[in-house]
Amino acid sequence: MKRSYALVLTSPPSRPSLSDFATGRALAAIPESERLEAEWLHPTEAWQARFLSNGSSEEISALRGRVVTALHGVTLDVNIVADEIGRRRKKLLVADMDSTIINQECIDEMADAFGLKPKIAAITERAMRGELPFEAALRERLALLAGLGTAEMRRVLVERITFMPGGSTLVATMKAHGAHTALVSGGFTYFTSPVASHVGFHENHANTLEFDTAGRLTGNLIGAILGREAKRATLERLATERGLALDAALAVGDGANDLDMIKVAGLGVAYRAKAIVAAEAAASVVHGDLTSLLYLQGYKRSEFVG
Repeated sequence: MKRSYALVLTSPPSRPSLSDFATGRALAAIPESERLEAEWLHPTEAWQARFLSNGSSEEISALRGRVVTALHGVTLDVNIVADEIGRRRKKLLVADMDSTIINQECIDEMADAFGLKPKIAAITERAMRGELPFEAALRERLALLAGLGTAEMRRVLVERITFMPGGSTLVATMKAHGAHTALVSGGFTYFTSPVASHVGFHENHANTLEFDTAGRLTGNLIGAILGREAKRATLERLATERGLALDAALAVGDGANDLDMIKVAGLGVAYRAKAIVAAEAAASVVHGDLTSLLYLQGYKRSEFVG
């Protein structure tokens, strides 16, 4: 039995690149007998074409490949998502923080304040590419940061952290349409709490740093590490608590420790992600900002909040 899917094209809001010519070439890649309807979600920025397919990975991959080839040279993201009535707009958002909701890796910025950024950033990069076990890599980096004080931590938070464009709009729009939103990070609550508050998430979960009586990092954490498996478990728990099936969840992240939650969610998005994540996620955003995740759910720009 054939089901409905949507081919979604999105371009950066700061450099919209979609045209009738481009969307026409994309539409032509879909067999005419399978087409349902096509529409602009926002002129020059986001467009979708709904169509029927048996949903096999081979057929979907082949179609996406034809569209990418047809639009070679145009700066945009090409994705194909399931388009079931009443199920495309997700009721749970679980988002990674570092390099997803914010532009930085907090532990790398902490290292810079301690004069160790090149060494620690190299470990971070390997862990995010899946080349090192996340938990072991986190403990190794934290041990190197023992002695970092709260004054330096505060400066990292205030002076170094910047927000990824579109994050607040993504969260506010999904909340306005009844979704629950959670920031779930392999980083630290010292950062996730203020970031979640600023962006508007309902809740946040991360690792808790241990400080000594002088207010300096001991190099240890309080409690278990929130890593790859724990991220997935948190998503599953949040869905269960709200009586939601996993296909009602949207998960987004960039690193290997996000893969389990991305793969179990109804819509898993690799956002400006490492190659291993982009290869396995159902959707990938490289050029657009975080509002692209709203377009993937079928929202029009006129429905955005914030």
